[in-house]
Parts: sequence; structure tokens; C-alpha cells
Amino acid sequence: MILPHVARGPEGRPPIVLLHGFGGDRETWMAQLIPLETRYRVIAFDLPGHGEALDWPKVGHAGIAAEAVIGSLAELGHTRFHLVGHSMGGAVATIAAFKLAATGEVASLTLIAPGGFGSEIDARLLRRFAAATDVETIEALHDEFFGFARRSPPAAAARMAENRRDPRVCATLGRVADAILDGDGQKSFDLSRLVDLPHPIRLIWGLQDRVLPIHQSDAVPGVVAVHRFPGVGHMPHLEVPREVTRLIGESAACG
Repeated sequence: MILPHVARGPEGRPPIVLLHGFGGDRETWMAQLIPLETRYRVIAFDLPGHGEALDWPKVGHAGIAAEAVIGSLAELGHTRFHLVGHSMGGAVATIAAFKLAATGEVASLTLIAPGGFGSEIDARLLRRFAAATDVETIEALHDEFFGFARRSPPAAAARMAENRRDPRVCATLGRVADAILDGDGQKSFDLSRLVDLPHPIRLIWGLQDRVLPIHQSDAVPGVVAVHRFPGVGHMPHLEVPREVTRLIGESAACG
């Protein structure tokens, strides 16, 4: 099976693979898809339990999603690709990179406020966000994912509320939240393993991230390029889309 996805842009080079965060879907990457597709093949997946993959046969933690991504890319015939992941999608991309370290399939790894880089996480916010169904509550909670002076896109809450009219959506998000959280914290990686990855690694984070604290980036090895944005929260790809798109393109140009 292949995860639901959108694929755009010219073929012939390793594609850029975009993996969204918890509660999102492939539409979250529109600000990157449009400029990148003029030069690169770009694939944005719906991860298991999200978007059109709501009824994916196996839904749960990031490792399950990583297996689905790896399998989908293999079925699509891609043997080399650039992985880009935000939040939970960052954890998915990291696991996939670890699994494929010896194969040479991963050309670069770009992680945006990734999950799994420390135990701290606003678990209460994630659980409340997963359960919210009305526009006002969703909008208020979604604003907490952004920097203090920034707001979530005006249409985002209405779109989420419309999707959540299907009771399966919140129920599935609750299952995913339970799988990625460890009580009031999150499961985390041994970051020293990043040294053994054979490709470039970029880490993008907002200094005002209220979901995953930016100090988790302090523990990464020196081989990782770290880009920190002031005034930005947990959603750099939406808050500073041009800058994030530029960094993704620079990673892809190296591979």
C-alpha cells in the first residue's frame, strides 16, 4: 500500500519528501510545495491516522509511520530521496533515516522542531488539541503552536473543525497521541546516533516554541547544522515559510 500523497514537479532527481506533524496533513506544506516544485520533485504524504490516511491499517507511534513512509517510497520506485519532517513528522523522518543509514537512500535530513529530541513536550496541549471539535477551541489551541506575536492561519481552524465532524478523526488522533507520548513526556532518541548518519542534517527551530522547547537542540552533535529563528514558535514552515523553503532547497541541492 502507498500512503495518500501529492507529488509535483519534475522527475529525474531525488525527490523531497515532506512529512507533516501531529494533527496535520499534506496540506500543511503548501507554502513549500509551490516554490519547490518548479525545481524539484516534491512528495507530501498523509501519515497514518491523518488526512486521507485516517483508516490506514496500522496507526500509532512514529516508528509505525516511518515503516509506512519507507514502504510507500519503495512502491513508488524511489531509491534516493531527501527527508523533511516537522514535529511528529520529524521523529518519523529521523527513524526512517536511522533505518536506512546503510542503504544510501537518504540524501539529506531536514528536521523542523522535531519530536523525539528530548523528553519535554506540552502533552496537555497535544491531548486537548486532539480532542477539540469546535472552531473557537481549535483556534485558541492552535495559536499556542505559534510564536507569541503570531496567529494561526485564519482558515485553519475552520478546516480542522469541518474534518472533525467525523468522530473517527478525534478518536484516531487520541490514539496517536497516546502512542507518541510517555505520560506527560515523550519518547526520545539517543542523539549521538546522528553522528553515524552519512548525509547532511539540518535542524530548524523557533526560539518561542511552546510545544517542544528549543533547548532540546542543544544536545545535538556538532555535525548537525542548527538554524534558530527568533519570534517563531513550533511552526517555522508556516511562520517563516520563505526561510524554511530556502533551507530545504539548499539541502536538496547538495544531494
